[in-house]
Amino acid sequence: MTTFHFETALLPAGWADNVEVEVDRAGFIARVTPGAAPAGPVVRGAAVPGMPNLHSHAFQRAMAGLGEVAGPARDDGTPDSFWTWRQVMYGFVRRMTPDDIKAVALKLYVDMLKAGYTGVCEFHYLHHGPDGGAYAERAETSMRLIDAAHEAGIGITMLPVLYAHGGFGGEAPSDGQRRFINDADGILEIIAAVRSRHGTNPNVAVGLAPHSLRAVTPELLADALDGLADGAPVHVHIAEQTKEVDDCLKWSGSRPVEWLLDHVAVGPRWCLVHATHMTDAETQALARSGAVAGLCPTTEANLGDGLFPAETFTAAGGHWGIGSDSHISVSPKEELRWFEYGQRLTTRRRNVLADGPGGSTGAALYLSALMGGAQASARPVGAIAEGMRADVVVLDTGTSPLSGRQGDALLDAWLFAADHNPVSDVIVGGVPVVTGGVHAQEEIAEAGFQAALKRLQEHA
Repeated sequence: MTTFHFETALLPAGWADNVEVEVDRAGFIARVTPGAAPAGPVVRGAAVPGMPNLHSHAFQRAMAGLGEVAGPARDDGTPDSFWTWRQVMYGFVRRMTPDDIKAVALKLYVDMLKAGYTGVCEFHYLHHGPDGGAYAERAETSMRLIDAAHEAGIGITMLPVLYAHGGFGGEAPSDGQRRFINDADGILEIIAAVRSRHGTNPNVAVGLAPHSLRAVTPELLADALDGLADGAPVHVHIAEQTKEVDDCLKWSGSRPVEWLLDHVAVGPRWCLVHATHMTDAETQALARSGAVAGLCPTTEANLGDGLFPAETFTAAGGHWGIGSDSHISVSPKEELRWFEYGQRLTTRRRNVLADGPGGSTGAALYLSALMGGAQASARPVGAIAEGMRADVVVLDTGTSPLSGRQGDALLDAWLFAADHNPVSDVIVGGVPVVTGGVHAQEEIAEAGFQAALKRLQEHA
């Protein structure tokens, strides 16, 4: 048994001082005792539950910043957008090896931990070699990502992506998509291999990610879901772009979220990523389904996607969490800040997502993202409580703007006023992985990342 004594901590019942947390050998919290007399060293600062990152394409961290040169309009006159950015991405991934994928992921996961993420949902679709052929180990690249997560010390929900088509109605994939393509049997084989190797590891969960309605047919989606274990998480991109909505209407006569809710048993194990463009009826129906909305504000802003209808969704009782997606930014603070700021700009009001008059906006955002992220991760995380994974982030309260703040005001200061990163210590599964702002693997991770970038740029 390992024991931590926190100066102050955010528990399910609220903030408490002198909190003793006992962790068993498997990394689960066995006992939480507020108001305990210290029996050993005290962890100074404010302890909060670690944040799950519910949407990641790890390999895209290597191309962060490369899409910021204005591109030409498409042949159909569409201006520079997600669709032109996607062509840059296709060219980049063509050159990546499994070694590159692991090196980039290790650096990314170290950065996530230092920022306050303690778990990641890896929505992974770069399955095959540059020629589109499968590796000898079908799950080769998925295994490399889990190895990177293990070395960094972050929890992971592995979501191999089913990607078969280039557009609605079974359109043939493009050459740039050839490394992604699988049928139902192929993706289920990858999932089975990951589960076989890591199924007993409490730091690993496994699920399925149908890429999007444009990348899978209804029949293919049904086949994959039929072969998936009951209760396994399912994540899907949906309604990210207005063009996607228009194309879905042409194909089916329905909007993407509307079609999915009408044709598939969407429930709490589902995470609908982005869901940016919905009608009020779709928004309320998604909330009623119990599924999580996976929101990635910095990527959605970077790609010009639009703004999620947060007020309508939360008023209907909807659950949501945050992800860093393309990793143009790796910061829960920035995702949550810009989620709220987007709503302020839309409504021209302040504190839009606070829980009523007198409520802390920072606390409302952080607690909601914890709940939705934990649900989407399908792992027992998101709270400092008995039976949960001992995933804890400690904020340095000794420097401004957190100094002198207490309780929820600490979260408000972190999310809305801190320009620096106040994360001092991070514990995952009872194991300290960041101490004094330093990760033990960060120099190794940085060197590997730089070597991968150099190789990729030389072969551009």
